[in-house]
Amino acid sequence: MNRPSKIITEAYQNYGFSRRAFALGAVQAGVGLVLAGRMAWLSIAENQHYEMMAESNRVNLTLVPPRRGWIVDRHNVPIANNRTDFRVDIIRDRLRDEEAVLARLAKILSLTPDDVERIRLDLKHAAGFQPVQVADNLDWERFAAINVRLPELPGVAPTQGFARYYPAGAAVAHLTGYVGAASAEQYKAAKDPLLVTPGFKIGKDGLEKALEGELRGSPGAKRVEVTAHGKIVRELATRADTPGAPMRLTIDAGLQEYAARRLGTNSGSAVVMDCFTGEMLAMVSVPAYDPNSFSDGISHLEWQMLSQDDHVPLMNKVIQGLYPPGSTVKPMNALALQAAGVDPSARVNCSGALRVGSGVFHCHKRGGHGGVDMKHAVMQSCDIYFYEMARRLGYDRIAPIARLLGLGQKFELPFGSQRFGTMPDAAWKLKKYKEAWTVADSLNASIGQGYVLANPLQLAVMAARIGSGRVVEPTLLLDKVRRDWPALGVDPAHLAVVRSAMYGVVNEGGTGGAARLLVPGVAIAAKTGTAQVRRITMAERASGVLKNGQLPFKLRDHALFVCFAPADKPRYAAAIVLEHNGHTERNLDTPLIGRDIMTYLFDRDRAVASLAEIEPSWGGDIPTRMAAREAEFRQSVATAASDAATETNATAATEAPAVNAAAEASNTTAAIVGNSSTGGVAADGTTEDQ
Repeated sequence: MNRPSKIITEAYQNYGFSRRAFALGAVQAGVGLVLAGRMAWLSIAENQHYEMMAESNRVNLTLVPPRRGWIVDRHNVPIANNRTDFRVDIIRDRLRDEEAVLARLAKILSLTPDDVERIRLDLKHAAGFQPVQVADNLDWERFAAINVRLPELPGVAPTQGFARYYPAGAAVAHLTGYVGAASAEQYKAAKDPLLVTPGFKIGKDGLEKALEGELRGSPGAKRVEVTAHGKIVRELATRADTPGAPMRLTIDAGLQEYAARRLGTNSGSAVVMDCFTGEMLAMVSVPAYDPNSFSDGISHLEWQMLSQDDHVPLMNKVIQGLYPPGSTVKPMNALALQAAGVDPSARVNCSGALRVGSGVFHCHKRGGHGGVDMKHAVMQSCDIYFYEMARRLGYDRIAPIARLLGLGQKFELPFGSQRFGTMPDAAWKLKKYKEAWTVADSLNASIGQGYVLANPLQLAVMAARIGSGRVVEPTLLLDKVRRDWPALGVDPAHLAVVRSAMYGVVNEGGTGGAARLLVPGVAIAAKTGTAQVRRITMAERASGVLKNGQLPFKLRDHALFVCFAPADKPRYAAAIVLEHNGHTERNLDTPLIGRDIMTYLFDRDRAVASLAEIEPSWGGDIPTRMAAREAEFRQSVATAASDAATETNATAATEAPAVNAAAEASNTTAAIVGNSSTGGVAADGTTEDQ
């Protein structure tokens, strides 16, 4: 059956056309609205974003590292400052053809094959975003030559900025610390682009690290217009950096450098402070490293040399070194004995040895001192006097005064990695070793041996508190100085006895006569000390105790010295600790070093003249001796090309494995000597028997 065909009228055709036209128009309108909306979004809402992208294609923006705040001494003499520096770095992520770029750089900068090999090794081990130093401290001609050839040197980043500089070098190493490039871990943690800006460095150790927030400043920005190929068209407006704040210390830069030089070839430290304010005038640890080398990027070879040195130059011995204080505690003990009711005129007969149970405790003077009272016991450093008094009273009557004078105390200073020593008593031993305190422990502790450990700063504080009669604490920042420290709470008559005894140590025939000042009208009060680092067996005593000069370096006694001056009106206090010095060489021993350092404070010219006479006999000044040491080390080891590479895995100097190993060794030694039941210092090679 045929279906009738549909009749299409003109009206129907018009209707269909209109409907399709409307639909198509609606679609077109929708698309137009979307396009218009997108254009509006891009031109209005996203305007800033795309404007910045366009600008970045036209303009290169480079952060300008801020100038680091200076560290200056009490007289505004720079201890750490900034010098103008033209440098060239490579950013590995931007490097395209390493060999071609290195070849061009070698030609432009006259790099040696060793320099090129060092750069290759550094690039191999650097994180992609970390700048690798090619050369620094360039002259203008070579720096300009790099800049005009930048299109040919992808990945190369020339920088005009400021490099950290330490005028006194190793003399301030452990005071200031040093700066260095941020590690990959530090960048990943902070995500701060400044950390990977070529030429920017952060504090890595010492005051540089502790005061990073104040010293850093804020970066500037440099803008240059470039072509599509990166060629510079012109420089645009530059935002200046904001320098870090200067930090003024209590340190006297002249005294700091003098003390470092006067310590000579010793391994040790010296601290000088104001008796009444606690201002630290010098804080020296030797030997040390050159902080300028660390800031420039220390090599594997130099790090290896410093790490293997048995004098541990990476350690800040002032606050990290712990030592038995030896006889330097005897003035403090005399103060404690008086507080416990001992009459200063009471005498003890010293025969040279004291038997306690099955042990025999010896005096440093084999034949004994005879009858001695308190003052002469301090002056002659008689061990038997203090053994007998400690046996009568018990050490728990002495320990509180020791703590009052600063032993075992923690001081608030801008340094990490401090070690605070031990001021033991019966409760301490029971807690640590689960053992009861013995009479032998009291006798050992009474002469600064046994379990007693202190750092040199604590010994300087002890001397300052005896000198001033106040509870002074050390201060390094000049704006933190306190001038109203409270009194010790000790009977002034007791302090007078102790001060008189310390005066006698130097000026009335005591053990420290070599420290007598040659400055007219100024006298020094002091106490010498010797501390064993080994047990002396009964068999050795029977056959004759070996002299320090016969022993290996690590088995020699420590030499110590505490003092204040003027003796009648104390103003300055000092402590000197020389590791394994053994009193083997007069000019390098504590009394003469202490004399010259204190002389500097009252007669600088006399002190400088004295040093000039003897310093040449030690092999010259500090830089000369360090250069000779490095040359000797290079000859003694087989060097490889990798030794020239920059040491990127080095920890902070004061946290280095060598420092931790030395600290552990001193703890072990103290435990061995501390557990000895036959005490007494070695009779030979000490200043105690003069």
